[in-house]
Amino acid sequence: MSRDWLADGRADLAAERILDAAARLFAERGVTAVGMGDIAKAAGCSRATLYRYFENRQAVRLAFVHRATRRIAAGVFGQVAAIEDPGEKVVTAMLGAIHAVRADPMLIAWFRPGESGPAGRISQDSDVIESIAAGLFTPTALTDPERSRLARWLTRIIVSFLAAPGRDDAEERAMLEEFVVPVVARAFA
Repeated sequence: MSRDWLADGRADLAAERILDAAARLFAERGVTAVGMGDIAKAAGCSRATLYRYFENRQAVRLAFVHRATRRIAAGVFGQVAAIEDPGEKVVTAMLGAIHAVRADPMLIAWFRPGESGPAGRISQDSDVIESIAAGLFTPTALTDPERSRLARWLTRIIVSFLAAPGRDDAEERAMLEEFVVPVVARAFA
């Protein structure tokens, strides 16, 4: 291990370096096959250093997913900012998120056969993911509990499309327009 690993003394940078190493391993080996020792070795730090930043493997996974979600959300919100129709906004946002994950080998690794379990659990238990998904809806359109339920449901749909893709983009869009848009329209009626 290099002594200059934390030379700059910035905890955020160290955590980012650990998450970058974990991301590479997730893409190479699969999410469920990567342990804390693997991550420490790939990050060039000791296990003790790794545990200083992340208490366990689930904490690393959660931090990785939250970091990726924030990055994807920033791009998606930029794509949908000018869309006023709630149904089209949700469909465009969902497809944008799906395409962003599929385009990134470090993210799509979470949805390979046998790997989607951790992603599904994190997506349903994460306040960060729920609040980002709920951000698609104007504050006055729904009550907080309704917005939360709708956000969790939409997240489940995104995860299901990533784990079991449609035949093509057109089919996925058609499914969202047929089944999701009516629910969103009712929520805004």
